[in-house]
Amino acid sequence: MTASSTPATVPAMQAWGRVRSGRRSADRALKVLATAATVLGAVVLGSILLMLIVEGVRGLTPALFTEPTPGPGSEGGGIANAILGSLVMTAIGIVIATPVGVMAGTYLAEYGRTSKLAALIRFLNDILLSAPSILIGLFVYTLMVRPMGSYSGWAGGVALAIIATPVIVRTTEDMLRLVPGALREAGAALGAPASVVIRQVTWRAAQTGMVTGVLLALARIAGETAPLLFTALNNNSWFSPNLMGGVPNLPVMIYQFALSPYDNWRQLAWAGALLITAAILALSIVARVVLRGGKSR
Repeated sequence: MTASSTPATVPAMQAWGRVRSGRRSADRALKVLATAATVLGAVVLGSILLMLIVEGVRGLTPALFTEPTPGPGSEGGGIANAILGSLVMTAIGIVIATPVGVMAGTYLAEYGRTSKLAALIRFLNDILLSAPSILIGLFVYTLMVRPMGSYSGWAGGVALAIIATPVIVRTTEDMLRLVPGALREAGAALGAPASVVIRQVTWRAAQTGMVTGVLLALARIAGETAPLLFTALNNNSWFSPNLMGGVPNLPVMIYQFALSPYDNWRQLAWAGALLITAAILALSIVARVVLRGGKSR
């Protein structure tokens, strides 16, 4: 036994020594393949991020955050209108999705549980969770844009809300199911009705995970392009306060400007892509920090 070996590791080393050489070779080969795949994925992701940073930083100017998008062939300009439009529609989406998702997740975890209705809702929620966002855009186009006769920020917000809702439902249900049943029983023993126990006990116990779910849903819809093509479209000027007509937004702006023949537009597209990536990364980090802080308590 070496000086670095501990009594706990000796049995494991002896057991590994009894493994046939063929299995040890297969284990090493699998380890090499897994490591190579990890390195390859990290290199590809790092290359994309590096290219995004290099190209996007060039377009970060004060005008980017103060001026609207320029017209075709124009010089200068910024993406202030697209940033504001994205913020407004994302806010509409998350404001609609949060109460619906939280209440639906609460029903599945607290009231429905093993009922047939709850099983059906879970099944539909899973389908919606994996549904292509372009289908949701077409659905909202048929539901709102055609009857209203115009693209609008309201339709874009509803489309984003439909995408965010299943994420919040799933997270809320999972977090509430992790709350020990003894807490519910303690509340019921004090004579509190189920609604009070849910509000005062289970929601408070699971609030960190539920907030994390909302942040993840927010990150999920922040960069969606397909549904906005059918609902909000785009606009190279400031949008109307009533959100009717084309509403500028970062995802569609990036899509249109990146395919344009104008260097100025392509540079703005790189800068907008960098801003969206940074925002999603920040939301993901905040969600992890919030979840980790809740676990430490």
